[in-house]
Amino acid sequence: MDKIVDIENLSFFYPDGHQGLKDINLVVYSAENLAVIGPNGAGKSTLLLHLNGILRGNNTIKVFGLPVEEKNLKETRRKVGLVFQDPDDQLFSLTVFDDVAFGPINMGYSELQVKQRVAQALKLVGMDGYEQRSPHHLSVGEKKRIAIATVLSLNPELLVLDEPSSNLDPRSKWSLIEVVKRLPMTRIIAAHDLELIRALCQRTIILDGGIIVADGSTTNILNDVTLLRAHGLAPEEKLLKLQADI
Repeated sequence: MDKIVDIENLSFFYPDGHQGLKDINLVVYSAENLAVIGPNGAGKSTLLLHLNGILRGNNTIKVFGLPVEEKNLKETRRKVGLVFQDPDDQLFSLTVFDDVAFGPINMGYSELQVKQRVAQALKLVGMDGYEQRSPHHLSVGEKKRIAIATVLSLNPELLVLDEPSSNLDPRSKWSLIEVVKRLPMTRIIAAHDLELIRALCQRTIILDGGIIVADGSTTNILNDVTLLRAHGLAPEEKLLKLQADI
């Protein structure tokens, strides 16, 4: 299998001097679905933001064989579709069409190509017919689908999702899971939602304190309650007893 992501010794310091990532080594292969889980502040979003060059630490990162550096950013960002946790960070236009068309327009596609890409992207997320709707008047679940469509319009080969199920009710969450399942590209998903991870990802890494502390099959990692508890990902025994008493 081809290497989609190849990270060697990635470290990153925040402006205040706090180290967010420490010596990350990670390879993601074509057609893999990788979950990144860990407690709040573990560095999950920080890691994702390195995949298309929004953040850059002292590292060697290659995406599709290209070093993530200034001269390659346009091509890297076409290949890597990054969807933020809060869809309002991604949607800023007056209409859904304009938001989804933004990327293709900036890549220089013709008017016809832009329309075709918008239509295709909206169909993939089940939002065709929403072109003239205001994204700011949509539900959170609908906004999340449109946010995904904004990156699908560039036909990315790697889809990166940050907490895709946050603020969704169960029905909306499972509807989104079905949408993501149908997408054909390699996926990296950072989430606290272990139900979503079990449904979508075959491989999981645990990130804690900016360090990869576990890497293995999703089934093995999510069944290791001791490991999950050690990294704030499963209830402690006292909490479980309290819940049982209730």
